[in-house]
Amino acid sequence: MSEPNAASAQTLVTMQVAEQPFGIWVESVRDVLGGQNISRVPLSPPAIAGSLNLRGRIVTVLDVRVLLGMQGTEQPEKAMNVVIEHQGELYSLLVDQVGDVLTVDHHKIEGVPQTVTPAWKSVSSGIVKLKDELVLILVTETLLQIAGLTTAEELAA
Repeated sequence: MSEPNAASAQTLVTMQVAEQPFGIWVESVRDVLGGQNISRVPLSPPAIAGSLNLRGRIVTVLDVRVLLGMQGTEQPEKAMNVVIEHQGELYSLLVDQVGDVLTVDHHKIEGVPQTVTPAWKSVSSGIVKLKDELVLILVTETLLQIAGLTTAEELAA
């Protein structure tokens, strides 16, 4: 999935990870779930918190904290899950909280500031300034690539 066309207003689903607001394009979101029973996957990379069953489909759960270079989520079964789809596969982004759905005019999306840590900058496509906070827009394909679930060649296909 690629970013929406910047020619019009765009819609973001906002979420919190370690008190930092992030957003992903609503077109990427398939479901939002509360706490889930997450099964650990033996020998999986640290960013993979496990898997869950969503209406009979196995969903790989990615710990966004780990993908952003932080300590993993302490109680993943109590965290929120933002389910996305990539090339027919479902993935859940484990986040602390899910916020509002925002409609953002394309001219209000700015480049990622130089002061943002390189790990966060590599997974962000822009930033939106709200009244009280800055929302970093995440690129879901890059998160999957960091987790080792896809390659640059697969993303280009």
